[in-house]
Amino acid sequence: MEQKITEAPPEQGLWQDSTEELVKEYGTNSENGLGEQEAKKRLAQDGYNELTVKKQSKLVKFIAQFNNSIIYILIAAAVITLLLRHYSDSSVIGIVIIANAFIGFFQEIQADNALTKIKELLVSQNYVVRDGQKIEVPARELVVGDLVNLEAGDAVPADMRLISADNLRIQESTLTGESNSVEKTEDPIDKASVPLAERSNMAYASTAVTQGSGMGIVVGTGSRTEIGSIQQSVSNVKTQVTPLMKNLNKLGVNLSVFIVVIAVLLFILGLYTKIYSLPVLTIAIITMVVGSIPEGLPASTSVVLARGVQVMTKRGAIVKTLPAVETLGAVDIVDTDKTGTLTKNEMTVTDVITHDHHYQVTGTGFVDNDKGVSGNVLLDSQKVDWQNDQNFIELVKIAGTTTDAELVQTDGEWRLTGEPTDGALTTLFHKLMGRAPEVDELDTLPFDSAYRYSARLIDDDKQHNELMVKGAPGTIFDMVKSSHPDFDSDSWYEQVNKLTDRGLRVVALGWKDVSNSENEIVMDDISQGIQLSGIVGIMDPPREEVIPAIHHLRRAGVKVNMITGDHPDTATAIAKKLDLDESIHAITGPEIDKMSDEELSKEIGRYNVFARTTPANKLRIVRAQQANSKIVAMTGDGVNDAPALKQANIGISMGIKGTDVAKESADMVLVKDSFTTIVDAVSEGRHVFDNIQKTIRFLLPTSFAEGLVVLISMIMGQELPLYPTQLLWINTVSALTIQFAFIFEPAEELIMVRGPRDVTKGILGKMDVFEIVYVSVLISSLGIFTFDKFVDANILNPVLGSTMAVNIIIFGKIFYLFNIRNSYPIISKHFFENKMAFGIIGILLALQAFLVYAPFMQGIFHTATINFYYGWVVPAICGFVVLVVTEIIKLIRIQYRKRAGQATKIRG
Repeated sequence: MEQKITEAPPEQGLWQDSTEELVKEYGTNSENGLGEQEAKKRLAQDGYNELTVKKQSKLVKFIAQFNNSIIYILIAAAVITLLLRHYSDSSVIGIVIIANAFIGFFQEIQADNALTKIKELLVSQNYVVRDGQKIEVPARELVVGDLVNLEAGDAVPADMRLISADNLRIQESTLTGESNSVEKTEDPIDKASVPLAERSNMAYASTAVTQGSGMGIVVGTGSRTEIGSIQQSVSNVKTQVTPLMKNLNKLGVNLSVFIVVIAVLLFILGLYTKIYSLPVLTIAIITMVVGSIPEGLPASTSVVLARGVQVMTKRGAIVKTLPAVETLGAVDIVDTDKTGTLTKNEMTVTDVITHDHHYQVTGTGFVDNDKGVSGNVLLDSQKVDWQNDQNFIELVKIAGTTTDAELVQTDGEWRLTGEPTDGALTTLFHKLMGRAPEVDELDTLPFDSAYRYSARLIDDDKQHNELMVKGAPGTIFDMVKSSHPDFDSDSWYEQVNKLTDRGLRVVALGWKDVSNSENEIVMDDISQGIQLSGIVGIMDPPREEVIPAIHHLRRAGVKVNMITGDHPDTATAIAKKLDLDESIHAITGPEIDKMSDEELSKEIGRYNVFARTTPANKLRIVRAQQANSKIVAMTGDGVNDAPALKQANIGISMGIKGTDVAKESADMVLVKDSFTTIVDAVSEGRHVFDNIQKTIRFLLPTSFAEGLVVLISMIMGQELPLYPTQLLWINTVSALTIQFAFIFEPAEELIMVRGPRDVTKGILGKMDVFEIVYVSVLISSLGIFTFDKFVDANILNPVLGSTMAVNIIIFGKIFYLFNIRNSYPIISKHFFENKMAFGIIGILLALQAFLVYAPFMQGIFHTATINFYYGWVVPAICGFVVLVVTEIIKLIRIQYRKRAGQATKIRG
């Protein structure tokens, strides 16, 4: 028995056991609880009822950030530049290395904070029965077998199997994500498999009692609880490496290997041919390597990402890590919870059916004007005066009189206190009456799952009192039929079914007059003489901005899935209302549980609605989608969402309604809980990637051109046109100026029409590689040709020729920038869109003039004062040649894309 208590899963089919079986299984007593000595023994054996967090040393975490290929490459670049005594360049690279390490370090610290926030959910005091005495003990000292008393307002301290429940309701949103509190009973459930949201005789740690009272036997503590399982999932999930970082790491490794191989081969060739002495050869090789390595790439990438983060902050999204902002641009799937994200989490009456008419009530949510919410009553889409329908008048009166929920205005916002269903009825009264209900209550019978209705007796200021009832349609219909045999229950059930098919919750309302002498509700007499006022359909309305946002995502090739704890029929109805997809296909958590990981990965793409899901289901859903090479975004606001948020490629939490645990686990927090912000984030993510790709396409050919100048000169056995310090100047001045022009490049028009990028294909395509090759050859050839032409003809001496060659490389970069900024022809309305680019070019030219004409710069960088024609006109002509060639090839690519698009349309 002791082994069972310590090691068994906390709730394997416990809902099926009777009280006698539970008492025997857990060695306790249903009246007196555990003995104090036995409780101490179990506490020593099992440990405290708390969640432990294993923390790695912060120093170890920080050092671990340096263990990746891109950092190795940066360190090598820093060492090389240090050996060449270019201390400023080495310092910049060193700062980038340290900055990247801190970014990764703080990301891991945030993950630890998520675990700590979960741990804090179990801190409370509770009443426990031990040795027959009711005593208060800290929740951390509870043990398996303890008999715990629950009252309204209590936090459930451990996982429990209820053995008594008196009108007990528990709010389980931390686990299920659904805002409605759940009715609880002590009765066994005769099913082997029951979704967590339907385990009516179980109570779980971290949930809250909202109504009634109960008693339960503790069956799981600490890490052996549902919340403990969530914490373990969060702990086990490794932070995902973003697609961009994978691509950059791969690109960095390939570049470094390529450059090193070329350098080694060239060194061997130089030794064999003996064109240069060993010292000169060594300097030439180092010059080529330093010239070819795009040292500014990590810094440029970080700045482009930082700019994206800044833009998203202005749009209402806090992005916690730089690479995350780009990840959304690559997203294939957005998995989103329903309540509070796609819907308002503000239950609202939308339909009222009386004996004569089916009305629609407009106005959703809690707030529309100074008096609360407002709305109109429509009949056949036309506004009508509802006060002409006596049954409607009575129904509104019952709705406001029988509820305990209140709308309270705080800081200019209306908020609901009370049960969501009651809140919907209170809101209906506010809408139509423009005020809060005034109730002269004589007696109240609260709702109980045993009889599924509630009742209230009021003094109606007439010759009689009035008894009002509301509850499940079937229960109220039976009451009415018992006194009115001719009541047509079949037609009313037909109306109920129509509402439930639309995903609405249905409540029936009735009344009867009673004598003034009756001041108490007698249950046996309630059904006698009850008349039906009508039924109402209640729904959690979709957010107004969600439907167009979903359309934008679908147009962008992003699939939106709904994950919810709701019943599949309700979830499907909401999905259809949201126009989630062309066709809706739902699957439930229990159905997912029956599938292996391989089966789930194979079938996952068929479904867009996941109902009755548990935290474990959500995690498996995300992993199955990722197994199909999909980039997944997950939105959530509850503790139950934390593992999936962390597993997803990009986790998105709600800023207002999101729990601390969800926010800490996510990569991005939506400040205003607006789903529309996700559309902006996808667009900005694609924009960021485009600009990073342009930066890389710009840096690589211009860097390779510098290396090729040295390489070609060595192969030809001629004097080097460029000195090492000049190459470092070109790289440094470019890194500080021209390549940052891409930060301000606006998004292109069709950015949200094309589909997500294929992350498996890397950053550069075949055409990009071709472009890098021909541009680097073109710029380097122009530099060598002009150097040789004017130096060999003794028009310029080697120092002046070298000065000219530096400017040729710079002008080649400037003119190539105009070509690569966007995919439009250079002569178009888009030429002046990026005004910052012109300012940056002006700064670069000023720095070049400083390099050429400042005497002390001439001594450091081997330049000399050169006349305007050779120093500026010739380089400008060479730059223009680069622009003309690249623009011709761009026009060819544009025509090719047009033909390919037309061919696709024809095939379609």
